Amino acid sequence: MKKFSFQLESVMNFKNQRLDSKKAEHARIIAMVNEQNEKINILLEKFRGVNQEFNEKKMAGIAIIDAMEYSGFLYKLELEIQQAKRYLEELKHKEEQKRAEVVEVKIETSTLEKLKEKKLEIYNKEVQKSEELYIEEFVSRNL
Repeated sequence: MKKFSFQLESVMNFKNQRLDSKKAEHARIIAMVNEQNEKINILLEKFRGVNQEFNEKKMAGIAIIDAMEYSGFLYKLELEIQQAKRYLEELKHKEEQKRAEVVEVKIETSTLEKLKEKKLEIYNKEVQKSEELYIEEFVSRNL
């Protein structure tokens, strides 16, 4: 009997390559999300530090011009934080889209893998039947 071959092997290989590609894209976006979270945390920490310093100087007495500089800087940091959070939301949305794409391609590949398993199972049963028939024929000829 001829060797088992899956007719859709090339399609399955293509789908697996596509799955690997989608997983890599998804991983890149997750890395970008993590990096953006870190940037936000750094900005928040900087804001807290400057704000605490400003409050301490207000208690000790501060010149109006210095107070205006602190307020301006805090306002600028607040805008940066808001912008970073908006960008984070965009990245999260992209990450969700990529995750959905990975799931979709994974379903396609798993469907092909299941089909291949069924075809292999059928092939193995046919091989077993063929071997059994051969043995029966061999035994009946020797009797």
